[in-house]
Amino acid sequence: MAGPAETAERVGAWPIETSVAANGGPATQGTQPLAPSPLDRAAIEDSLRRATEHLLSLQDDEGWWKGDLETNVTMDAEDLLLRQFLDIRTAEQTAATAEWIRSQQREDGTWGTFHGGPPEISTTVEAYVALRLAGDAPSAPHMRAAAEYVRGAGGIAATRVFTRIWLALFGWWPWERLPEMPPEIMFLPKWLPLNIYAFGCWARQTIVPLTVVSAHRPVKPAPFDLTELHSDPANPFPLRPLAPPTSWDGFFERLDLVLHAYHKRAVRPLRRLALSQAARWIVERQEADGCWGGIQPPAVYSLIALHLQGYELDHPVMQAGLAAFERFTVHTEDGARWLEACQSPVWDTCLAAIALVDAGLPGDHPAVLKATDWMLGEEIRTKGDWSVQRPQLEPGGWAFEFHNDTYPDIDDTAEVVLALRRVKHPEPAKVDGAVHRGVEWNLGMQSKNGAWGAFDVDNTSTLPNKLPFCDFGEVVDPPSADVTAHVVEMLAEVGKADDPRTRRGVEWLLKNQEAEGSWFGRWGTNYIYGTGSVVPALVAAGVPESDPAIRRAVRWLEERQNQDGGWGEDMRSYEDPEKWSGRGDSTASQTAWALMALLAAGEGPGGRFAPQDGRGTAAVERGVRWLAATQLAEGSWDEPQFTGTGFPWDFSINYHLYRLVFPVTALGRYLHGNPVLGDPRRAT
Repeated sequence: MAGPAETAERVGAWPIETSVAANGGPATQGTQPLAPSPLDRAAIEDSLRRATEHLLSLQDDEGWWKGDLETNVTMDAEDLLLRQFLDIRTAEQTAATAEWIRSQQREDGTWGTFHGGPPEISTTVEAYVALRLAGDAPSAPHMRAAAEYVRGAGGIAATRVFTRIWLALFGWWPWERLPEMPPEIMFLPKWLPLNIYAFGCWARQTIVPLTVVSAHRPVKPAPFDLTELHSDPANPFPLRPLAPPTSWDGFFERLDLVLHAYHKRAVRPLRRLALSQAARWIVERQEADGCWGGIQPPAVYSLIALHLQGYELDHPVMQAGLAAFERFTVHTEDGARWLEACQSPVWDTCLAAIALVDAGLPGDHPAVLKATDWMLGEEIRTKGDWSVQRPQLEPGGWAFEFHNDTYPDIDDTAEVVLALRRVKHPEPAKVDGAVHRGVEWNLGMQSKNGAWGAFDVDNTSTLPNKLPFCDFGEVVDPPSADVTAHVVEMLAEVGKADDPRTRRGVEWLLKNQEAEGSWFGRWGTNYIYGTGSVVPALVAAGVPESDPAIRRAVRWLEERQNQDGGWGEDMRSYEDPEKWSGRGDSTASQTAWALMALLAAGEGPGGRFAPQDGRGTAAVERGVRWLAATQLAEGSWDEPQFTGTGFPWDFSINYHLYRLVFPVTALGRYLHGNPVLGDPRRAT
């Protein structure tokens, strides 16, 4: 990643201004530099050309794109802990992983969950334990600094449930002091609260194997103790006071006490049946690549659960699961090793295809056609967990990953359809068939409030989030503005803008606009992402650019523009929106999202609200200028900031391709106008 020392490599046409606001983030007001003149169009075209060429150079021979998906060091620490538990940890893997974990430690001795974010105790504890496994001495300065922070922040007792489960596997934390989740939950019918399908798919895939682990309560002999991480070594496992019994927290805490008592007196035949059913459920959901759900948490816990159920390490299921982690491994040039929590080839490929065509490449360009053929091959034609709620719905969607047929998602499907609509394929009927199936599947996945979640229908219960066990992030999948916007945009582009189901989606979006004009972003950071998704969708669906909702969004974006001309939003906007909403260091991806909204709202060259001199509004011109000025020589942008979201605030993502695909899209739309896709009467 580039840093300040590399600014000499930037080849943009203009210098940029920067300043810092009193709250620690970039200032959003100040003297605005003059917008570039129309003569600067050549520099913008050159910027887009270099970015496009660089994006093309990253395409795999099979047709897909995939940028690294960076999260935090708990992925790497848990990989070492898993290998320690299974007795398969090697010195080479340990040294390379430890090198990466050390490289991510901050000057204060802590680790965080995103670039520039605050210290995070669970992440710091897991990183510390991993380094202890690697042989780092507690007396080493970097280890002393980490331990001092942990003790001051409440010690191991203050960590999340997931962290304490990992520690319990080695006797560093007692199982009796963990919330109970019995495997008998498998027997709850789907109409009862807290059945496994009341959880979001990612939580469901994680909780089922953890019920097995919790039932077995294994303890592997620890290679060392962790006394130095307890705030009070005389009372290392303190009981937390119960909340009032009349509160939801108090109710579930007391229910947890009952479940702990049941654990000691569980009906053994029933417990064995529950464990067997859970193991069967896990095995049935293993994907072709050996992973589970294409994401790390279900994969690691499924391997542990199945091993506890008697699956030996040489069993094909276990072998495939362990091999999958090798495909998630990134090796750096300096010999370090880190793990992706997930991989995003379908998402990256459809976004890249959209960007390239919007940047001016013809729809029958060889790279676009190769990407199209690959995406067509990734269509999921079998039923998955989503069909529990929609048993009569025919399949036809796309997942995020290489292999995740159990969990196609609504967001990827919408964006793949938008990409396919840009293509001039030699077999149009083949493309049209996939588009039709994707559209119909997404329509069938509409929630009853008119909006769309990511994976399931009406996954909106508030009860799962209240369980003491579920403190690791969002565990349900309610509809969100960004996913709903992408579906609405897709429906409009296939000629269904006037369909009653589309209008219900539009109404939901208009109702859920924030008072100041933005929209909340569930899967990207945050209000800039939500707004950048919703405005183009509303305009595509026929909402006039002059509509008050659109004008409020434009004003909000103008007010949030940084003095340097870019836009940025810190992850802390999820915790403290009043201070951080739309505020943070300028980034390429977030600047592009803001520009995409403004261009859709008629603020670009030739737009209804732009000056009639070939330029966009001042905000648009400054944003384009920032992109051109900060571009690297290779054609991409430097973006260490995390602008993607797994769980709002709890799990943040840096998609390494975001810094390229979205600027290409925004610059392309600035130069060529908003996209006009194929005949809307076709393939609906």
